[in-house]
Order: sequence, then C-alpha cells, then structure tokens
Amino acid sequence: MLQTEKKVQWCLNKAKRELEEQGIHRGLIQVEPDNNSAKRHLDKAQHNFEAALFFDEHGYSDWSASGFFYCAYHCFLAIIRKHGYESRNQECTLAIIELLREQGIISLDQSFIDMFLIAKAKEIDLSIIEVREDFQYGLEQTFTDRKLFTLLSETCKEVLEKARLLIYEQV
Repeated sequence: MLQTEKKVQWCLNKAKRELEEQGIHRGLIQVEPDNNSAKRHLDKAQHNFEAALFFDEHGYSDWSASGFFYCAYHCFLAIIRKHGYESRNQECTLAIIELLREQGIISLDQSFIDMFLIAKAKEIDLSIIEVREDFQYGLEQTFTDRKLFTLLSETCKEVLEKARLLIYEQV
C-alpha cells in the first residue's frame, strides 16, 4: 500500500471512529458523488477569490491571504465531492486529492497540491498555507509584497479553471 493510500485509509478510519463516538467527524468519508455539491463548492471558491480582491481594494489585504487559501481549498473540496468524498480535514482533503491524481482519476498539476503542504514550504515558489498562516497569526495588516499577491491571484484563477474543467467536463 502506497503512503498516500495509507493516509487516506487513516482519514477514513478516523472519520468512522469519530462518527461512531461523537456523531461528527474531522476526517474523510465516502459519499455518493454529487455534481451539485461540487458546483456549490466552486461557487464558494469563486466567492472567496472575489473576497480576496475586495479585501485588498478596501484596505484589508491581510485578509486576502485567507480568501486566496480558501478559494483554492474549495476547489479541492469540489473535486473530491464529485468523486464521492467529503472532508472536514485539510490533510485528508490533500491526501484524497493526491490519491485521485496518483490513480489517474484526475489530472492536476502537482504544484497546486504542493502549495498546501507545509513540508514543501521551503522548497517551492508558492506556499499558500505559509502565506495564510503568516497573515492569520502574524501582525502585518497589509499585503505589501505585490508580486506575491499577484502570484496568488493568478494561481487561484488557474486552480479555479482547472477545477471547473474537472467538474463540468467530466460529468
């Protein structure tokens, strides 16, 4: 069993155990594939993207980092929902995305996944998780690195477009 498969299995077991014990989970469950829910996640992703731009335009650019992060994350939630999974855990969402990619079920550039992996933060050009955490837990109130802001904006546009293709063209 590959490392990714082990992680997905751990996520599924975690959710199952939590549902039995608490009636709610913070893991990954298998559900019926649902294009309508997938499309609603895409709507939420677009909403978050627009919020990121709005925050920047109105003097709250530190909040743009969270908007960009959740834009891309909801794209992932859309993809997994289309393929019969529901996640309430970022690690589990990334694990199932990676597994779907490894199995050839989806075609998604590895860089979109890597930007969410804290372990890859120092190795890659764009760590969306690191940027979000810096603004969420840090003291900065202005997104002064306009090059990074533009890179996040363009990357989110790309992730949105790819997710739309995966949701709408593979119906």
